[in-house]
Amino acid sequence: MSPSQQIDNLIAGIPDWRAKTLATLRRVVHEADPEIVEEWKWMGTPTFYHDGLVLLFNPHKDKVKLTFYEGARLPDPDKVFNAGLEGNKWRAVDFHEGDKVNERALKALVRAAVAHNALKKKK
Repeated sequence: MSPSQQIDNLIAGIPDWRAKTLATLRRVVHEADPEIVEEWKWMGTPTFYHDGLVLLFNPHKDKVKLTFYEGARLPDPDKVFNAGLEGNKWRAVDFHEGDKVNERALKALVRAAVAHNALKKKK
């Protein structure tokens, strides 16, 4: 089974609001970077790569967590990050039931993360 099929199955198996949130986040990530590649890592974590790890997402009991691998190095003028702010590398966005996805700001973060990976690759 391909990573994309595994992610499809993960989303389809969630019976509540988290499935819709994951599907929305996945769509936004692909709209921001149509060349991003989905992988299935670490015993069941959907991850997204472009010149290296960009981000991952996971459903939790009461939230959906979207985590950027090098989020601490990304500009966040819209203050999208709301979790993991004390870390030196990772930054995350926790979505709870009823939260709206700021698609414009999230796309900007995805594009910044891809650009950051491309810059690292050049060095």
